[in-house]
Amino acid sequence: MLSEHLPHLILAWSIQFMGIVSPGPGVMLILGVATSRGRAASLITSFGIASGSVVLAAATVLGVTAILAQMADAMTVLRWLGAAYLFWLAYKSLKTAWRNPPLPKAQATTVSPLRTGLTGFGLQISNPKAIGFWLAIAAVGGIGEAPPSVILLFIGVAFLNSFLGHGAYAMLLSSQPIRRLYGRFRRVVEGVLGSLFLAAGLRLALSR
Repeated sequence: MLSEHLPHLILAWSIQFMGIVSPGPGVMLILGVATSRGRAASLITSFGIASGSVVLAAATVLGVTAILAQMADAMTVLRWLGAAYLFWLAYKSLKTAWRNPPLPKAQATTVSPLRTGLTGFGLQISNPKAIGFWLAIAAVGGIGEAPPSVILLFIGVAFLNSFLGHGAYAMLLSSQPIRRLYGRFRRVVEGVLGSLFLAAGLRLALSR
């Protein structure tokens, strides 16, 4: 039974993996969290992003992503929600770059794990880049007709794919050499992140 659906599964996971390894808003968010708040917070953010991938994977299986792609009004709402979220992230980064407040060692404890994870989750389910890759997976097809056990395997591996991929970014970007560089060039890094979030939000808001 599994062998019958394995080609579709491998293709879908490969498309998802390409989306993970190509830097986008998710990696930018992890970069900001990892350099400013450390490894634990960045891994929690990665978990939140992976949890968002579960929602997108389930939506793909149910055909929701394909349906939304054909509904102009629904896609407009999603586009504006995603743009608003990116603008909020841009505001946070640019405010840090402008004020350049001191970075205490205990900063990682000032934001709750739940809020940290929800930030990653919220970004992922409104991330136009991630949604685009999942639309590509929906176009491939062959998953929605699979038995429940295969669908659960697909969603479970999609979660692991996302968590391990984004977690690898979190481990790398929270390393001491990267954090030392961030400490020296914090204002520049936050300014660049804010500008990238702002550009991504504008591009999403103005796209059709």
